Amino acid sequence: MSATGTQAAGALRLLADIGGTNARFALQEAPGGRGGRIVDVEVLACRAYETIGAAIAGYLAQAAGRGLASGGVRAAALAIANPVEGDVVAMTNHHWRFSIEALRHERGLDTLLVVNDFAALAMALPHLDDDGRERVGDGAFAGAPGRPLGLIGPGTGLGVSGVVPCDGRWIALPGEGGHASFAPVTRQEIRILEALWEELGQDEGHVSAERLLSGMGLASIHRALWGQALAAPDITARALDGSCRACRDTVEAFCAVLGSVAGNVALTLGATGGMYIGGGIVPRLGRLLHASSFRHRFEDKGRLRGYLERIPTWVVTEPYPALRGVAALLDARQ
Repeated sequence: MSATGTQAAGALRLLADIGGTNARFALQEAPGGRGGRIVDVEVLACRAYETIGAAIAGYLAQAAGRGLASGGVRAAALAIANPVEGDVVAMTNHHWRFSIEALRHERGLDTLLVVNDFAALAMALPHLDDDGRERVGDGAFAGAPGRPLGLIGPGTGLGVSGVVPCDGRWIALPGEGGHASFAPVTRQEIRILEALWEELGQDEGHVSAERLLSGMGLASIHRALWGQALAAPDITARALDGSCRACRDTVEAFCAVLGSVAGNVALTLGATGGMYIGGGIVPRLGRLLHASSFRHRFEDKGRLRGYLERIPTWVVTEPYPALRGVAALLDARQ
């Protein structure tokens, strides 16, 4: 949703990628500036600010302190980890709640675009080169050009999206696929599902894919398998340094489930152009992902194995791709 207006060429626009944990802000020279460069990227902790307006004000004040003319910002585009279906946005994985129109007035903006974060990230996918992505799995298939691209990304929550080509441009598909029901494939995953059912109780017995494929999900898998309460960063660190076999097995279980869910998304979208993995967790796994059963589980869809074998899988390694994507969406609105 947006309110539209005009903006002088060369003026700065505010961009943001807001997750449940961190908010990434940047400034961009508007069309007519020097190539629309994205500059002054800053990562702020969401918990440090009571409201999204306060976080924006904090970033712009810091940018001004660094000598940038941030006081003249009249257009902004925010990618946020949440459905955006009306004027009021209430974040699922954080306490921020706001009216888009009220925030536009508060910040004195002519244009404010607020979109789902994974729709913004998806808009960046067609423009990634090999410096911004890392292939997972063997095979020479590069993906069918001009075909849909799928996206999944575990972080604070689980984002799912994609882009489809239409009349020479790309259209993002916002959605909340991370909240689709988790379907176990192995007996071990049945054990995990049953443990989560017990934890959630009858009133909240729905176990979504996000309950496993997220930071809290990694901790939940470990707790279900080993009966130990351990935070996701500790599980990942101990798995990577080889100091904990249980943590290594937890990461393997996580990657296996990720492969199955990514395969489901690829089948649903017909993502024969490629399947991408974003979010904050997977890029940190490095060799553990490559050594895992992720790719096997991605392809393991019975009669459709051959279909999936031809789809390449990539980890997004570009640092701030959603900022590029949300800038493209703002371009289309102004």
